[in-house]
Amino acid sequence: MLVSFDKVRFGFCGGSLLETVTFTLSEGERVGLIGGNGEGKTTLIRLLLGELEAEDGEIFRKNGMRVGYLAQNGGYDSSNTVFEEMREIFTEDIRAIEALRTLETDISQADETGAEYRALCAKYESLNRKIAARDSYNFEVRIRTVLNGMGFGEAYDQRISTMSGGEKTRLKLCRLLLEEPELLILDEPTNHLDMKTLFWLEDYLASFKGAILTVSHDRYFLDRTVQIVYELENKKLSVFKGNYTKYKQLKAEKTARLLKEYEKQQEERAHMQEYVDRNLVRASTTKMAQSRRKALEKMELVEKPTLPPPPPRFSFTYPEKSYEKVLEVNALRLTAGEKTLVKDVTFSLARGEKCAVVGDNGTGKSTLVKELVKNKNQAVKLGRFVKIACYDQENANLNPENTVLAELWERHTLWDQTKVRGILAAAGLVAEDMDKKVRMLSGGERAKLALAVFECENGNTLFLDEPTNHLDLAARESLEDALKAFDGTLLFVSHDRYFIRALAGKILELENEKATAFTGSYDEYTAYKTAQKAENKPTTNGVQRDPAPIQPQKQSGYRSKEERAQNARRQTRVKKIETEISALEEEEAAVNASLADPKITGNFALLSEKCNRLEQIKSALDALYQEYETLI
Repeated sequence: MLVSFDKVRFGFCGGSLLETVTFTLSEGERVGLIGGNGEGKTTLIRLLLGELEAEDGEIFRKNGMRVGYLAQNGGYDSSNTVFEEMREIFTEDIRAIEALRTLETDISQADETGAEYRALCAKYESLNRKIAARDSYNFEVRIRTVLNGMGFGEAYDQRISTMSGGEKTRLKLCRLLLEEPELLILDEPTNHLDMKTLFWLEDYLASFKGAILTVSHDRYFLDRTVQIVYELENKKLSVFKGNYTKYKQLKAEKTARLLKEYEKQQEERAHMQEYVDRNLVRASTTKMAQSRRKALEKMELVEKPTLPPPPPRFSFTYPEKSYEKVLEVNALRLTAGEKTLVKDVTFSLARGEKCAVVGDNGTGKSTLVKELVKNKNQAVKLGRFVKIACYDQENANLNPENTVLAELWERHTLWDQTKVRGILAAAGLVAEDMDKKVRMLSGGERAKLALAVFECENGNTLFLDEPTNHLDLAARESLEDALKAFDGTLLFVSHDRYFIRALAGKILELENEKATAFTGSYDEYTAYKTAQKAENKPTTNGVQRDPAPIQPQKQSGYRSKEERAQNARRQTRVKKIETEISALEEEEAAVNASLADPKITGNFALLSEKCNRLEQIKSALDALYQEYETLI
């Protein structure tokens, strides 16, 4: 057992946030912690870490337990390069290897018949066993495996101080994976990950030796990585066995059962009360009525199941339309320090278009948004009457020392307090949040506040950088609906495939220092990319290209033999892909198992060959996963 909570209670300013929270987290368990924003997920983690003390109840932590914690904005600053930073984790291993080399020299110079020689040999043997147990010789292989999988394969020599916020968060996760703590706590680990990295991380966590506690709103990630779900709702914690999909099923069944029990008891109580009211005054039935009344008083009441709170509401409006041509970008060059991110960005936006900017982390997506907002580059031209409102993924425009109420009110001093409170309440911030300092808010609450501020800017052209980060599912869906209804122009950066699919009618891809614009939906874009990858055709540098049009999906049965033939070919390909994926996953498992063989770990050339094969397998799986997703 690593951690145990027994009837733990905690609150702020006299109010209760967590009540009678009880659970036990054991070695090797995979736990997903879910709940709406503000329900206390981060508070529970801080209690677990010992950063807060419980008001009541007991918290047990294993003595000497090594904990790794990735916070929502878990990046860090360092003057080291990426590889230097990771190498520091293995300082003890490096020193042990150096000490072993020194012992080898001392042994070679000592008298074989003397006591010093025997003492040195004993020390050498002990140190060698320690090195073998820690697998010290392969520390660089482990570093490269994690860095390559997390997308830092070409950034070994990059200074951490030059990285974006998302890159720093990913790098912190790399460090935690290499440190191999007994308990790994991940708070929204998927926020800054592209799809390729996300698949790799899910596979890596499957073989992680320690226990994992994950806070995430990514349903697919939870399905692949957790075996138990802790749900925080209405100040209490419930435990469900299974992944997220199983949790939804069990939660629905539990709610339905409790509601049925509640309604049945209410009917029974109403019937008994009616009997008491009707018969209590009658001499012949007084005793029976009194007996029923006592039964009513002793009856243990079934608590009515509470429904989830209403989702936040957003509405994006503006006083004046822009001209038809909203934005023209011609040969814009994006850089970060001395590094070139994109050599030539050329695209345009018309009024009412909704464009998603996609690409791996570090390719310049956030830099592009910032450059467009500044509008100081000759390569960027805004149309007449364009009013930009920008949402920053790090919410840097919020004053951490302001209260929630003051943060919005100070921007609109002519508004009355009722209007300000109404806007904040619609965004999902309750009355108790109004006097909180911004720095005390959870990531989700801060995002809702930033969206309320963003909404009130009344821009007819909206730029959003990762707007779904830290939002729960209800808030994401509400934001999607509001942006669908928005008839202005929209440019947004996101890794959320559901969000992109719901909104985008145009895609701007940043990849390999190139920018390519695609006119069409996200599904059309992914189909085009899959076909391009299959044909091994390079993307034309900087040229706008429309993918081949895709016919609307038929609402009824097939209308021709050709359609039936196409469907048959698709089904055949799906089965073939499933077979190929199964074979590759089996090979991947076999290669991973072979890496534990001392004969392989002791042979650097063979070990490198195995690691290269793993990279090839992962690349092939990524391509098959993408094609499979398109076909199904």
